Amino acid sequence: MAKQPIITVKNLVKNYGDFKAVQDISFEVYEGEIFGLLGPNGAGKTTTLEIIETLRDKTSGHVTVDGLDIEKDADSIKKRIGVQLQAAGYYPNLNLSELINLFSGLYGIDKTPMEMLEKVALTDKAKAKYKELSGGQKQRFSIATTLINDPRIIFLDEPTTGLDPQARRNLWDLIREIRDSGTTVVITTHYMDEAEILCDRVAFVDAGKIIDIDTPDNFIDKLVATGFERQKQVKLANLEDVFINLTGKEWREG
Repeated sequence: MAKQPIITVKNLVKNYGDFKAVQDISFEVYEGEIFGLLGPNGAGKTTTLEIIETLRDKTSGHVTVDGLDIEKDADSIKKRIGVQLQAAGYYPNLNLSELINLFSGLYGIDKTPMEMLEKVALTDKAKAKYKELSGGQKQRFSIATTLINDPRIIFLDEPTTGLDPQARRNLWDLIREIRDSGTTVVITTHYMDEAEILCDRVAFVDAGKIIDIDTPDNFIDKLVATGFERQKQVKLANLEDVFINLTGKEWREG
């Protein structure tokens, strides 16, 4: 059975005066996949995501999310997606239970704090204030808030930046669990190892254009087929694997 697109972007353009941030890009995200948008800073990734999320107006083009048009159905789309807030979006002196209640109220949805915190292994932090959390805990909590409205799609913008290797790999497990539960995940990251491990497909974006879209495996196989070889001998493990093996992978706090 062919995979169904849950996001369709056709000929998307976004100009800021003379600057062309997004230049006529088209792609699809399939239902139930982890889709990565990869590219350098200023490539147009964030602008593209904000247009899909109905947070920014497009100059031209056509975008549908779960069959809905971003121009005509923005309110309906907002109810079907989860967008990860940057840290500034939280009240630092509220505890996690209070914040979950606040967000549930904003969505008009009755979710108990414990059921949301359980999804991200933070039940023991229910009474902790947001500002008291470690970097990994803050990221897990922010992902919990994207799940409150049972979204069909969640958008994660560089979710593991600044995290230590344990927190990063635990977050990878969480993102996979979310995908496996039926939610489509769209992610941006600067870490190519992360994209290679997590993403079902990736799109490389540069200077407002999509250069190519494929699975990580296919991209790597195509490059190897050209005769490309890495300068350093590829070993069966890397230094991060050593770190995890020596220090363990359990949830670390602090």
